[in-house]
Amino acid sequence: MKSKRDELVDTALRLFYTQGFNATGIDKILAESGVAKMTMYKHFKSKDELILAVLDHRDEQFRGWLTGEMDKASENPRDQLLAMFDALENWFKGLAFKGMGFSGCAFINASSEFAKLDHPAHRIATRHKQSVLDDIAKRCAAAGAPAPLELAEQLALLKEGAIVTAQVRGLTNAAQIAKSIAKGLLDNALSPLED
Repeated sequence: MKSKRDELVDTALRLFYTQGFNATGIDKILAESGVAKMTMYKHFKSKDELILAVLDHRDEQFRGWLTGEMDKASENPRDQLLAMFDALENWFKGLAFKGMGFSGCAFINASSEFAKLDHPAHRIATRHKQSVLDDIAKRCAAAGAPAPLELAEQLALLKEGAIVTAQVRGLTNAAQIAKSIAKGLLDNALSPLED
């Protein structure tokens, strides 16, 4: 059974994700979670504190899901990197997170709503994106890329572009378009050098 705190965080994540951080009021979160206001303030001093807890939770949830999807696709790091785009496609189609559908990236959304780079929510978004990039770079290195960070930045840019394209234009095959570009980048980066 979920704790009241977990119930609040899960409900707030769903509402913030689908309706926006600033547009979602505490009363709506309380009504949908069934948690009393006093209980909420026992766990979180403010809505801002709840937002940070939600972003931390989503960071763990999303990275766990994405790395899990990549790991189960193959033991080959190159194939894992390509599997990232297949995982994204499932997310775009609403198949990845039970009951959440696809409303873009919570971290892109947060960094837009909390635009100042030093805002705590923006810093969590930055940290999340850096963690995903670090994992991609690790896999690029394992695949034998001579410049793993450079390749990781390129693949991460494709990933982010696919997410935004799927969100803004509703193009659920954006991940497959990005995957075809990623194949070319990987082929080029991992091909043996000619004498």
